[in-house]
Amino acid sequence: MVSSYSAPSSGPLPSGAPPNELFLLYPDPPPVDLVRSLSLGGYGWTAASSHSGLIVSDDWTGAIVSLAEDAERGWLLCRDLRRRDVPVEPLLVLIPGDRLDELDERAELFDDFLIAPFHPAELDARLKHLLWRAGRGVRPEMVEYGPLRLNTETYQAQIDGKPLDLTYMEYELLRFLAATPGRVFSRETLLNQVWGYEYYGGARTVDVHIRRLRAKLGQEHANLIQTIRSVGYKLGQSRWG
Repeated sequence: MVSSYSAPSSGPLPSGAPPNELFLLYPDPPPVDLVRSLSLGGYGWTAASSHSGLIVSDDWTGAIVSLAEDAERGWLLCRDLRRRDVPVEPLLVLIPGDRLDELDERAELFDDFLIAPFHPAELDARLKHLLWRAGRGVRPEMVEYGPLRLNTETYQAQIDGKPLDLTYMEYELLRFLAATPGRVFSRETLLNQVWGYEYYGGARTVDVHIRRLRAKLGQEHANLIQTIRSVGYKLGQSRWG
């Protein structure tokens, strides 16, 4: 059984969305959250229920294989796609957190992985980065301040060239602060802009994430994020002095 959806050839797509990218998905039917995220991003897809007898189309941009439903069959499909005369690339696997040990043994079967459940923005960022690496996308946008570098498409962060292991919300908070260095934001503003208006957590959520960010930046760079008493937080100094 094969089902498919193609992004419309006319009409507006979400900002920055690639209009002609078509991904092979496994399994069929594909995970609902994956289909929803791809549709929001303007990507087309074709779903396959088995690797056996699968005909690879030249129209496919790449493949996304979910290992949550049947990991053994999923890895078989990855292996089949890689062994073809023209391998399907890029290949992204969605993998549950309790199966991460399988990645090291099968590194040659995929280009990137995403832990399920995932955030739609992270999926979109990883797909854009994979397409860029394959020569089918634009160069990732960077946010930089001093020793800090943030790749807004791959959700990777570095300090002095060393990678930072950040959660999604830690990254979003750091990116928001770094985008306008020197500007002071109240806790309420950060909650609204980073977590969203539907988030019901208190201001203490911001304090906890700031504390974690400082710890991960390390003692040398923890002071990049400054506390403005009775107001909120800022990162670094304004570009205007």
